[in-house]
Amino acid sequence: MRRRYGAPAAALGLVVAAALASCSDGGVATDASSGTTSTPASTSPSTSTGTPTPTPTPSPTPAGGAPSGGTAARPAVLRATPAPLAWRPVDGPVSTSVTRSGPWSLSVTKSGHYTLDGPHASTGPQGSGTRVSDALIDGDWAVVVLQDKAEQRPSTAEVTELATGRSFRLDGSSDVPTTNGGTWALDGGRLLHATLGPGHAYCVATVDLASRRSTLGWCAPKRHGFTGAHLSPAGDSLLTFDDAQPSCRTVVRLEGTRVTPFEGVEDCKGWDGLLTDDGAVWSVIPKENQIESAHFYARAGDGWFDLGPGTAGSLVECGGAAYFVRDPQRDGGPAALMRWTAADGLTVAYESPAGQAFLSEPRCGGDALTLTALAEAGDEQVTAPLGR
Repeated sequence: MRRRYGAPAAALGLVVAAALASCSDGGVATDASSGTTSTPASTSPSTSTGTPTPTPTPSPTPAGGAPSGGTAARPAVLRATPAPLAWRPVDGPVSTSVTRSGPWSLSVTKSGHYTLDGPHASTGPQGSGTRVSDALIDGDWAVVVLQDKAEQRPSTAEVTELATGRSFRLDGSSDVPTTNGGTWALDGGRLLHATLGPGHAYCVATVDLASRRSTLGWCAPKRHGFTGAHLSPAGDSLLTFDDAQPSCRTVVRLEGTRVTPFEGVEDCKGWDGLLTDDGAVWSVIPKENQIESAHFYARAGDGWFDLGPGTAGSLVECGGAAYFVRDPQRDGGPAALMRWTAADGLTVAYESPAGQAFLSEPRCGGDALTLTALAEAGDEQVTAPLGR
């Protein structure tokens, strides 16, 4: 799971803030915005031949069974059916971003303080020179990442083992050091972050939190970079890009020191991507001048599916399902949280209160999903149990 922290007001604006990504330039790794584009690391060819042509008539999941898929060229267009989760309000101000996980709550305030509430509570006031960039929790571990506001020093990750309350830090002096900024992801006691490898290459590091053992993985080619890491039980994925041609992006599977492009994703158009037990879910950007507006697809076995429009950067895996945000599709309509599994098809897990509304990226805590909605009819922060 991935969690980029931001104040809800920023996260729920008219456009989604573009992901920060760093590049390997053979000497210096620098942060660069991928807000208008990004590019693929040219490590293996894409199998895509163009934009899929969806079937013309959307169809809901058939009663009592999984939806029938189409082909890569003509994916089955799905119409979502209502299936709301058991949402309940989260105590406290909506401006404080909360992620629930069993008896735990990981909260980040607008002023930059974080609090881990639960059997072993702790509080971390933000230092004057840092900001919380990521707040992650998976039911067994909590990780809060502090980034240097001046973007000169490596980030520091404060790691807490929830069962014992013991904590440790990862920073620029660790065996595999952190770097300034970059993507972070946590799932099942594994933490992924960016690092600098041989020759100052921009590389992936993974940490087994129980043993505190760090491993250096894939390194981006010169002038390439990556962002958008997703860890799931089915595998790891990244969004790679080329700093020389930032309009080109590739969603890839990450396996050790290798990356492989997702099957069937149109060249240079990818944005979100995560692996599932029987396939993958991903998004593409149809219009580069509307980078926040994505279109989502899924593959399950031999079946291909068109999941419809969604918000770029909002894809999350949680409790064995993929979730993404869909902005209102008509004036005054609700924003929605969409859910996809091969067994259940496409469903609407949440709808915002009436009137103009925006949803945050859903926040996964392993056994719970938490969401913030800003709406004309009233803001709310809600959470729903998922089971593990």
